[in-house]
Amino acid sequence: MVDMGRAGSGGKDSTYNMMKCVENGHEIVALAHAHPPRTGAAEELDSFLFQTVGSSVVRLVGECMQVPYYEREIRGTAVSQTLDYAETLDDETEDLFALLSEVQRMHPDVSAVSVGAIFSSYQGNRVQHVCKRLGLEMLAYLWHRDQTELLHEMIHQGVHAVLIKVAALGLGHDDLGKTLEEMEPKLMSLHKKFGLHPCGEGGEYETLTLDCPLFKRRIVVDESVVVTHSKDDYAPVVYLNFKNVHLEAK
Repeated sequence: MVDMGRAGSGGKDSTYNMMKCVENGHEIVALAHAHPPRTGAAEELDSFLFQTVGSSVVRLVGECMQVPYYEREIRGTAVSQTLDYAETLDDETEDLFALLSEVQRMHPDVSAVSVGAIFSSYQGNRVQHVCKRLGLEMLAYLWHRDQTELLHEMIHQGVHAVLIKVAALGLGHDDLGKTLEEMEPKLMSLHKKFGLHPCGEGGEYETLTLDCPLFKRRIVVDESVVVTHSKDDYAPVVYLNFKNVHLEAK
C-alpha cells in the first residue's frame, strides 16, 4: 500500500483517477487544491494549468472523503507557455510545487500524487516536473485513454459529476448543472458533428463531482448563478458560481 496525495480540481477526471489509484492498491492520505484569489473577483482565471471554476466547493471533497485538505492561492501565471517546462519564477507551476511541498511536509510518507490528466502534455509535463523535484511518483491512470470509452466508464462506475462550465459550439447555459449521464448523448453527438472531445480535453466543458464511491457524504447544490465569461452567439463561455451548498449523508 502506497500513501499518496491527490492534486485536483474536484472534477470528474481527478476524481476517477483517484478511484483508479485506490483500485490499484494505493491509499489516499490527503487532498490538495490550488484556487484563485478569494477577493470577490470571478473564479475563472483562464489558467493554463488549473481548473479554477468551482474552487469554492472543492474544500468539501476533503470532508466527503474524511481526509486532510490542503490549498494554496494561485499567485503565478503561465509565464512559461512552451510544452516542456523548466523552473520559472512567478509561473503558476511553482504554486503547484509549493502546494505539494506543504503536503509532503505534513505527510512525509507520501510517495505519489494522483493526477487526472488524459491528453494534455502541457499539464502532464508540468506535474511530472514538480513530482520529480519532490521525489514523488505521478499516478495518471487515465493517460491517453480513449475518451468515448472513458466517459462511459466514469458514468457507470458511479462518478456523479455535473457540468459547471461550457465553452464549445453546441453547448450553452442550459447544459450547466446537468449530470454526465444526462449529457452523454449530446456530448457524443457533438463529437460526431464537430469533433468535440468527449471528456472535454479541448476545454469544451468542466465538471464538479458531487458524489462517487469514495465519498462518505455527498455534495448538494442549493443555489448557484450563471456567470457569462465571454459572450458568443455560437459558443458562449459560461459557468456556475455556487452560492450555497451542503453535505448530506449517503
